[in-house]
Amino acid sequence: MTMRVLFVGEGTSDNGLVPHIENVAARGGREVSVTVPDFSLLRPPVGHSVQQKLQAAHELGGAYDLVVAQRDADRGSAQDRRDEIEAAVVKEWPGVHHVAVVPIRMLEAWLLLDEACLRRVAENPRGRVPLDLPNGLAAEKIADPKALLKDSLARASECRGRRLVQFQKRFTQHRQRMLELLDPRGPVACLPSWQAFIHDLEEAFRSPRR
Repeated sequence: MTMRVLFVGEGTSDNGLVPHIENVAARGGREVSVTVPDFSLLRPPVGHSVQQKLQAAHELGGAYDLVVAQRDADRGSAQDRRDEIEAAVVKEWPGVHHVAVVPIRMLEAWLLLDEACLRRVAENPRGRVPLDLPNGLAAEKIADPKALLKDSLARASECRGRRLVQFQKRFTQHRQRMLELLDPRGPVACLPSWQAFIHDLEEAFRSPRR
């Protein structure tokens, strides 16, 4: 029986996590259908909190067996975000199991570890411009990983002038593509936050079939 999954991220480029959810399910022998609500259809605009988004998902309709909610830890603790997500699910979708996806500081920290993927998305896979990307746990200690990722993509592209301006305007698309292409067994696998994401998904998909 197909498991119905609701995915809620912080922004549209976080939808790049959906292929990873589907791949984990497939490895566990689960058939899933992942729904990513288009909150832009609703007026007034939906707020940024997990609870506001889950409440809005009710307005769009649908029934789900699992909620996967992504929320960056930013400058708070990962446990605070997990508690926030759990409280939101209990309030808005009581009785539905959930998985909290909580990158430390920002999700971009996951992407900074895969240089090959970054150069590929920058459309210059054979580039040799030094990027000086962080290694391992150091990625989660970067003050602004989003800014570093944007700058690193620009440098890796080796674009100049107007081409660089146009390239940088596509950062949201580049970020989503990097997330989709991220090797789950590559450098990111050393991070406890990524390990928790995969482990919690595997546990959710191992639960009794509905």
